[in-house]
Amino acid sequence: MTADSDTATRAPAVSPKVARRTRGWNTVAILGVGLLGGSVGLGLLQRGLARRIIGIGRRPASLRTAKQRGAVTETTTDLARGVKDADLVIVCTPVDLVANQVVQVRRLCGPNTLVTDVGSTKQSIVAGVDTIESRERTNLRGTFVGSHPLAGGEKGGVKYADPDLFVGRAVVVTPTSSTPAGPLRRTKELWRSLGGRVTQMTAEAHDEAVAAISHLPHLVASALAASTPRGPLDIVGRGWLDTTRVASGDVELWRQIFGDNRERLLGRLDLFMNTLAEFRRVLVERDEPGLRRLLEAGKDIRDAVGN
Repeated sequence: MTADSDTATRAPAVSPKVARRTRGWNTVAILGVGLLGGSVGLGLLQRGLARRIIGIGRRPASLRTAKQRGAVTETTTDLARGVKDADLVIVCTPVDLVANQVVQVRRLCGPNTLVTDVGSTKQSIVAGVDTIESRERTNLRGTFVGSHPLAGGEKGGVKYADPDLFVGRAVVVTPTSSTPAGPLRRTKELWRSLGGRVTQMTAEAHDEAVAAISHLPHLVASALAASTPRGPLDIVGRGWLDTTRVASGDVELWRQIFGDNRERLLGRLDLFMNTLAEFRRVLVERDEPGLRRLLEAGKDIRDAVGN
């Protein structure tokens, strides 16, 4: 499951002409075939962009479901077996596992393998990989380029996977100063071939941005849902449902994300609390011009984004 569960209007699926212009993959390994990993697998296979897709995981039952769903062509619980022939490995596991798993993959994959991830935070992952790699660089192969597709939903698991999940959605790629140009280009091509709108940022800038546009909204949705009395729930309308929808997301996933991006999230929360305090002030003081100003400020920013 992804951390970025905002609903967006999707662009048309990637055209066959675009898919044909994109470099395909002989063998892709996906570590963690849930919502995101499954959607990558479905998207690549249905666009004819991969010949083999190997699903790697710990639970055979989940891997069987991924194969039945058509997200992978074969499965294994053996990481070494899964990545040894892969041109591309995508790590789709919880953020606190990604750095170590990227390094494990690079101990086992081929020298030209591209390794990327879908983690919702990036600085700890990129820094963690660099720290481990600096100790054992001679034992590692392939190249890692961090990625974060801002796509998904509040429901997780491969049964909700969608081959068009990334169409029209932002994907942030976070290379470092030492990332080679070739693997960076191939990472961007991967996400564009699945319909994503690719943006390049530093890991630090990414985490600052998602604290505001993804992590704080989830926190606010959870707080709003938790503070709503149960009595009126049978008459809630679209406003409450839309605003709190993401609060249905996986609790453990979000605990990890909030903890990993704690300082930036606290900074955004402080700014949000200042705005709430200003709303409270104008209501207490019956400051109608002030209330209008606050409402218009919110409307202006929301309208700038569109539907």
